[in-house]
Amino acid sequence: MFQSFQVTARPEQGPPRLAALRAEMAQAGLDGFLIPRADAHQGEYVAPRDERLAWLTGFTGSAGFCVALRDVAGVFIDGRYRTQVKAQVAEDFTPVPWPEVSLSTWLKEQLPDGGKVGFDPWLHAAGQISNAEQDLKGTGIKLVRCDNLVDRIWADQPAPPMSPVKAHPIEFAGETTDCKIARLAEGLQRDGCCAAVITLPDSIMWLLNIRGSDIAYNPVAHGFAVLHADGRVDLFMATEKLAEVRDHLGPSVAVHDPRTFLDAIAVLEGPVQVDDGTLPQIVADALGDAMTDGGDPCALPKACKNPAEIAGSAEAHLRDAVAVIETLCWLDEQAPGSVTETQVVTQLEENRRKDNALQDISFDTIAGTGPNGAIMHYRVTEETDNRLENGHILVLDSGGQYLDGTTDITRTVAIGDVGTEEKTCFTRVLKGMIAMSMLRWPAGLAGRDIECVARVPLWSAGQDFNHGVGHGVGAYLSVHEGPQRLSKVSHVPLKPGMVLSNEPGYYREGAFGIRIENLVVVEEAPALPSSDAERTMLNWRTLTFVPIDRRLILVDMLTPDERDWLNAYHRDVAEKIRPRLGQDAQLWLDAATAPI
Repeated sequence: MFQSFQVTARPEQGPPRLAALRAEMAQAGLDGFLIPRADAHQGEYVAPRDERLAWLTGFTGSAGFCVALRDVAGVFIDGRYRTQVKAQVAEDFTPVPWPEVSLSTWLKEQLPDGGKVGFDPWLHAAGQISNAEQDLKGTGIKLVRCDNLVDRIWADQPAPPMSPVKAHPIEFAGETTDCKIARLAEGLQRDGCCAAVITLPDSIMWLLNIRGSDIAYNPVAHGFAVLHADGRVDLFMATEKLAEVRDHLGPSVAVHDPRTFLDAIAVLEGPVQVDDGTLPQIVADALGDAMTDGGDPCALPKACKNPAEIAGSAEAHLRDAVAVIETLCWLDEQAPGSVTETQVVTQLEENRRKDNALQDISFDTIAGTGPNGAIMHYRVTEETDNRLENGHILVLDSGGQYLDGTTDITRTVAIGDVGTEEKTCFTRVLKGMIAMSMLRWPAGLAGRDIECVARVPLWSAGQDFNHGVGHGVGAYLSVHEGPQRLSKVSHVPLKPGMVLSNEPGYYREGAFGIRIENLVVVEEAPALPSSDAERTMLNWRTLTFVPIDRRLILVDMLTPDERDWLNAYHRDVAEKIRPRLGQDAQLWLDAATAPI
């Protein structure tokens, strides 16, 4: 199994660890210490060695941080994790709604007389520290660079990952490393920069057409890179990782010991382009006045997939659909109450493993039934494993990492006889998902400009959900990829080739959860019959083809256009996937895709 069901953190472990941390704070003369969920590379996902937030607090979400002061410890979590955190942290830790309450606002309340708050400059982005310091001016509160105090007390901290790196085949990458380097170097020259510092692992993987396995479910390797405007790349990565790819990297890429990284960038003559939202503070300190915030030069080119990457993703989704449909067929054969969440996860992984191109799953499968479905990023363990009982609805959110693409799909499934209230909420979520799927919009708009389209049916009933409508997805890379998002805070214009999720939801704490998710790619919209169009328009092409549970739909709530979209989608599912299925799954699919 790629996925483990072991309990990785317990609330009762937190208080003694917090006490030990406070002893270190006192010895260092600090009034507080910041513990982020981050590593030196500032990606979303971290290796076991860097799971300091989970180790200290018990909270295992993918975003957040803790501020440990002498008499209070705040765990800052966004809307996705406000149910989850309640079950994972001890009373010694206080959940703080973030970003509604900022770090600086909370510190001002807790330290009215000022104080020194330490932080590890490797683990905090320069932009974060700069903003906090600006907000704290005149308060007497100082952010102090220091060694990592958690590492001092974490006796059995895992070693850094050292997994081997492999070349990513050109038939999937669609563009050679040399072409990518030359293209981005020209951009640096055009902007008057001598170099760019790259710390995000997926950016380095994309630029050099390599993949690693330093982080579970993400085909990335830890390292740093400097892209020079003359077309050279300095790669700072442990040489033992690179044994298989030295020839692949070619003469334009020079490999260096990562311990020399700070010294190497300290002598760069500016301007050096950086992304201060992901650049570690210690790297900003080394660059000094040479740096200029122009963003990660790989971010946008990586997000706009080329034809080979889009074709690979489309094919990966067709094969992935077979595994999901076979699992849903199997699930419908089981009597309510006879299977558990872990059995569903195991069955789905076994079906995915039939594909030789599968390298990993793309995240821990979310299989939450009944009340567990209301935990947005629920991870089933041996202790939380619930049976799928009659009347439950199951949120099944999963994905695979294939050589030709990364998948992410959510389906909400009826278990036995489901109540009218659940069906009503499900239909509202479906209406929002269809509305986004059907949308045409003018080129130049960002995710924040259109994401509300998927919320309107819920808003009309006084309901909403506390996560974005969609996130970017990589091409055999991170399942969460920036800079594009369907989110209220996303300012990045959507461009052709970007792959995103379309996943509205609804969650009633202690009762049930609902989410429906397809992956979609941005394309230029076809011309309308009228010739009066004044602007270039964009639309979505759907990549995911798995039936949506008709048993949960209140058909009378759908408009004729929504019914037409759903019936057309199900026709496409049957046409594309049925020939790939066995006889039993074909019969199940015929019923699941029947017109409404």
